[in-house]
Amino acid sequence: MEIDRAKFLEDGYLVLRNVIPPDLLDPVRRAYEKMLHRQRDIWSRNRAPDTPPAGVWETAPQPRVILHHMGDQVDAETALAIEIWNHENLQGVSSRLLGEEDAGVTEMMMMCNPRRDRGPARWHRDFSPSYCAPLAGYIGDLLENGPRYVQWNLPLYDDSVLWVVPGSHVRFATEAENAELDADDAAPLSTSVQTHLNAGDGVAYILPILHWGSNYSTLLRRTIHGGFSAFTTHPDQRFLDQVSAPVREAFARWETRSSAKMQQTAQVLRAALDRDAAGYQTALDRLHPGRGPRGQLLSTIFLSKAARRINDLKAPDFDRMPAAAKNAATSVHPMTLQWGRPIAAEFTAAAAAELWSRYSWMDAALQAEEEQALPGFQGRPTRHRQQEIPPEISLEEFFSRW
Repeated sequence: MEIDRAKFLEDGYLVLRNVIPPDLLDPVRRAYEKMLHRQRDIWSRNRAPDTPPAGVWETAPQPRVILHHMGDQVDAETALAIEIWNHENLQGVSSRLLGEEDAGVTEMMMMCNPRRDRGPARWHRDFSPSYCAPLAGYIGDLLENGPRYVQWNLPLYDDSVLWVVPGSHVRFATEAENAELDADDAAPLSTSVQTHLNAGDGVAYILPILHWGSNYSTLLRRTIHGGFSAFTTHPDQRFLDQVSAPVREAFARWETRSSAKMQQTAQVLRAALDRDAAGYQTALDRLHPGRGPRGQLLSTIFLSKAARRINDLKAPDFDRMPAAAKNAATSVHPMTLQWGRPIAAEFTAAAAAELWSRYSWMDAALQAEEEQALPGFQGRPTRHRQQEIPPEISLEEFFSRW
């Protein structure tokens, strides 16, 4: 499949036709519909007492079938739902878009229409500054080094739900755009374009592009959704018993690399513990080969979040912490260097506390004096800075505080 990577990097998205080849479209539809049927049975069994009989299927504005959480539900009839992610038009194209030799699939899911009209969602960027980093960190890294992750929408039936603002992945929203969002953040922006996808087409896009789900209605929607990165992990791999040997081998490669990436993340953190600035930068380059200073700064901000979560996990009162803190500490999101409990096991409680002391000033500097509530961001209002990185946050300052 021919791609225009330069256009992808400039616009932040790329529409590609027949990503799912026509001869595979109906078989992929059948595989995903069977997985949806199995997920609906699970939703029905697990519904809360005060919810309708169909549970999530009946109540969610966008029911999602999350394949990587359904390893025991995949069989010979539905293996293609997994195998399509290793197709050259997806995995190979993603590798070329990212500039990676062998990009690994991250999330694998399908978005479905709701049971009743829900109308439009809100414009947003798919990241939360409180969990990751301010927008400026992403922009600097993207302009310097290119994306770390590519996300996909692949409709199994014609789908024009997604709108995007071209180029917004590498810039702040303008005053005019923010004024439009403040007036109505569930309507088309004057700078936006609608993606018109036929069944089997795909749109690949770069986070944190500003985008919008324009209409969640009862019109049949079955849109495959997920992404690719060099950083990925799949704890539940029971589905591998059902897929072909090449697909098993691909997931084995990605899991081996994932384990190595987690260990490399731990090596960066140990260099911080040892106050070894040169070792820290060497370890960062091993973790993210070839990324420049702005990429290393973004990774360091990610690692400040990781250090806090590791310290939380090793704290004797962890079980008594608020649910939000516990969920953040245990969640796994490899692209932002959050490895959950496995990386915390690499450190003693004393080392975790010392590690957090290296990064805590950075976390404090990323807090604003007043709540941030810019439109187009998830998790607002928040005290975490949404856009700007304070000038005092730099690798040089980070090292000097050791």
